[in-house]
Amino acid sequence: MDRRKVILLVGALVIALCTAFLARSLFTGSAAPSVTAAPQQAVPTGPRVLVAKRSLPVGTIITPDSVAFQPWPSELVSNAYFLEADSKIDSLLGTVVRNAVTAGQPVTQGSLVKPGDRGFLAAALGPGMRAVTVPVSARTGVAGFVFPGDRVDLVLTQSISGDSGPALNASETIIRNLRVLATDQRVSAEDAEGKREVIAFTTVTVEATPKLAEKIAVAQTIGTLSLSLRSIADNEAELERSMAAGDINLPAGADRKTEDKLLKALATRPVDTDVTFVTGGDVSRFQRRSVPVSGSANRQNGPSAPSAGPMQVAEPAAPPVPRGPVVRVARGNTVTEVPVGGK
Repeated sequence: MDRRKVILLVGALVIALCTAFLARSLFTGSAAPSVTAAPQQAVPTGPRVLVAKRSLPVGTIITPDSVAFQPWPSELVSNAYFLEADSKIDSLLGTVVRNAVTAGQPVTQGSLVKPGDRGFLAAALGPGMRAVTVPVSARTGVAGFVFPGDRVDLVLTQSISGDSGPALNASETIIRNLRVLATDQRVSAEDAEGKREVIAFTTVTVEATPKLAEKIAVAQTIGTLSLSLRSIADNEAELERSMAAGDINLPAGADRKTEDKLLKALATRPVDTDVTFVTGGDVSRFQRRSVPVSGSANRQNGPSAPSAGPMQVAEPAAPPVPRGPVVRVARGNTVTEVPVGGK
């Protein structure tokens, strides 16, 4: 065999072996890629401090879902922080944020105002809003299950009397979606069994616009005011109702953040439109459904006598008194009714 042919054959064999080795390495590397574990972040081992679970703007009332305790680096702990060893979340519920706190940041003692402290209501009130106190009882105040931060409806119950017949008993929801700012509920010292005694409140302070504050003041002189506790999900229903009524006017070209801010402000504002009412006749068939007529509406000085005041709505005629079966007897053009079974 020629020497040149032997060299070419050996060279081709070497190239084939190298190609096969490279192909094997390529497929093996793609089938089982190497995985490198990411370095774990060090978990703080310092004391547990109170931090905000969400953004807390000025005027926010602290609720159980607003704050929580979590570990914090020891070298970053300040004396102004609330430590779990010295504080309890229950003692901070109902306080108001005086300085805004971002989500995940510690809550300082100077950023909260407690009920009874100077400037509490001023910090809790929103721009342009007023604080109004409403007297309540265990019956009209949802048995004491109303706390700062809750939202309630205001129900007015009244009795309208007149000269003809019994009085009209009626109740109506005059204002919806009021935010509770504070109550006069107090927690006394622990009793002999170690339990805390809670004294029920007699007044509730709510947030309202200046016009609604005047309306609440007048309503207190008309009848009895009751609180109706609202569900958290009712804010969405209130927002959808306002959108359907066309109360929302979003500016053209507004971004998502601006839209969310406007929608949130609309969903949390108190309203006094589309009020609902119930009369005694809606509850019992023996109660009235309309306002009783005053005596002046029944007195007349003749067919042409002028009216001395605003026109009164006459009470509808009373329904006939039910009686037993009768037989109608016709004699010519005269029809008489004879009770059946009568003597």
